Amino acid sequence: MSKMHAAAPLTPLFISVFRLNGALIAAGDRLVADLDLTSARWQVLGVVANVPAPLSVASIARTIGLTRQGVRGVTAELVASGLVEFKPNPHHRRAQLVVLTDKGREVEHAARRRQIPWATALGKGLKPRHIEEAAMLLQTVLARLERHSDTQKDEL
Repeated sequence: MSKMHAAAPLTPLFISVFRLNGALIAAGDRLVADLDLTSARWQVLGVVANVPAPLSVASIARTIGLTRQGVRGVTAELVASGLVEFKPNPHHRRAQLVVLTDKGREVEHAARRRQIPWATALGKGLKPRHIEEAAMLLQTVLARLERHSDTQKDEL
């Protein structure tokens, strides 16, 4: 192990996560390009399709860990494409709720039908226990990072 890795043991993990994120975005873009989606649109569409109750743009952003402004822009693209629409929010006059249209539901289902075999093929030969352990590790690091960010913003 190099001196840098001994001093910062999570650095190799962070580098791998950054590379994985870029590769996932590029692969997702290719997977759903002909559905007039990008990975960003697909991510927001997936949240809207899979929550038990409609969410505001700010709630969607919190759910996926992105900025409200970024999600607002993607949501505007989805509205322009006819995949989602805004509905009045009975709990907040200005924060409208984002809901799927029929077209959005069809496109989201088409994307999911592609994603399932693609993800299954990527996972072929991997032990379920290893996948679960990796997911738990990433969730633990994320939770620590979020706690650290909330309490010690200047130290990051």
